[in-house]
This record gives sequence, C-alpha cells and structure tokens, in this order.
Amino acid sequence: MRLPTAEEMRAYGTRLAALLRPGDLLVLSGPLGAGKTTLVQGVGEGLKVRGPITSPTFVIARVHPSLCGGPPLVHADAYRLGGDLEVDDLDLDASLEESVTVVEWGEGLVEGLSEERLEIHIDREAGDEARMVTLRGVGPRWAGVKVDDTPSETD
Repeated sequence: MRLPTAEEMRAYGTRLAALLRPGDLLVLSGPLGAGKTTLVQGVGEGLKVRGPITSPTFVIARVHPSLCGGPPLVHADAYRLGGDLEVDDLDLDASLEESVTVVEWGEGLVEGLSEERLEIHIDREAGDEARMVTLRGVGPRWAGVKVDDTPSETD
C-alpha cells in the first residue's frame, strides 16, 4: 500500500495496533529514513503505551508499558547488532509471550524468535515523501488476518 505522508504512516500504525495482541512479533525492514520508527510510534499510540517512542538504535531496545492494562510494547533495533548471538543477548524471547515486540532492521536476525510474525517492509518512493508498505503474515496466527485492510479512521 502507498502512504503519502509521515502522518499517514503513523495513522496506519495506530490502526495496525488494533490487530495486535500479546505474543505478536513484527519484523520491520527498509532503508534508513523509510519510516520504521514513525510506524512504531503509531503502533504505540494505538496500544496506548507510555512514550515517547524514539529510535532505539543506540540503546538497542526499549520497553513501553501499557497505560491501559494492555500489552507492553518492546521496541528493538537490530541495526547495530552483529549477528544471532547479540540478538540472543537481548532476551527478546523472555517477554515475547506477554508483549507486542517490534524489531527494526530485524530481517534475517529475529525470525527464529517466533514461527508466527508479521513482516513489514517499507520503501521510500524516489523524490517523494510517500512510502510503500508491504506486509506479509507468517504462520497460523496471521492466516486469514487481513493486515493490508486495517480499519480506517472512518470505519
């Protein structure tokens, strides 16, 4: 799908959050500046977690507790990680069952955390603020879930 602005990317994340539940793993990929953190900000808004949500590139991972009794958001960034052993050191699997876990730059590194995950690839269109978002659900959890048709703000 095409999202023309950062505001629409954030709004999409908010709508996507309505589909998420404890135990969900989202793996985000795309070039620098594609809008991965902007999407996570929307997910955080939708899950009603404590913020602010900023890029965890230098701290590697942050936990955002729920403000309304829902699942916490674990937001991790694998950009600076050197491989599987460093991913293991994060202990993301320790909180996976009760959290919604989102890993930026996780492609090729975190798929072993869960056989069920939502893979999200974001690309920028040349010379434009628009982003192209491709979602792929993996495993039984995502079978039949229409992730490309999240409810709009007017539904």
